[in-house]
Amino acid sequence: MRILISNDDGIFAEGINVLANVLSDIGDVTVVAPDRNRSGASNSLTLESPLRIRDLGEQRYSVEGTPTDSVHFALTEQLDYKPDFVVSGINHGANLGDDVLYSGTVAAATEGFFLGIPSIAVSLCGDTHFETAALVIKAMLNQKSTLNFPQNRILNVNVPDCEFDQIRGWKVTRLGARHRAENMICETDPRGKPIYWIGPPGEKQDAGEGTDFHAVENYCVSITPLQVDLTAYESMDRSRNG
Repeated sequence: MRILISNDDGIFAEGINVLANVLSDIGDVTVVAPDRNRSGASNSLTLESPLRIRDLGEQRYSVEGTPTDSVHFALTEQLDYKPDFVVSGINHGANLGDDVLYSGTVAAATEGFFLGIPSIAVSLCGDTHFETAALVIKAMLNQKSTLNFPQNRILNVNVPDCEFDQIRGWKVTRLGARHRAENMICETDPRGKPIYWIGPPGEKQDAGEGTDFHAVENYCVSITPLQVDLTAYESMDRSRNG
């Protein structure tokens, strides 16, 4: 099995390195990821400046760009073969509900999907048990013949921050939703000028049974199939009729 790994937390993040080490037990792993933390980059591409690549050895490459840049470079330039899977992560923190619209982790998997590779985004809902999330993906890929990987879909996987043997099950879920984000935070720089920080995400709004939020809260792995087609088909006739 040949696996391309990327992320949005950067090439030196703990999550991506734990994932690469665990998956190297079952396949040939190549890591191509941003050279620094690019969380929240979503699907952005670098178009106005060239990408600089650094070969770190042992099939590890850093990209002076976004998660999408990294996967695009790997699949269209770096690799001379088509990998079996693109795995993005392990993200440092959850990607639940509305988070997927901003997530660079999900974006890296989306780019793999756009370029024809079955793709998985994986996030740890915490910052401790990265090996648990890696073992979840290892188990999924080991069962690839029975995984029934959906066509035209990306899998968004969120893993509780606990020991692997504490996981209570695996759930196929839908995206939940949050309330609107909190207000921005205004501070003053050393020169007395205002600076602004993005505020914290909103609290959970739709987090009932069947959602990704609910699964993780109950120590279950959440697996959410995502589609890229954002067309609101139920509104098409109404829009045509004015």
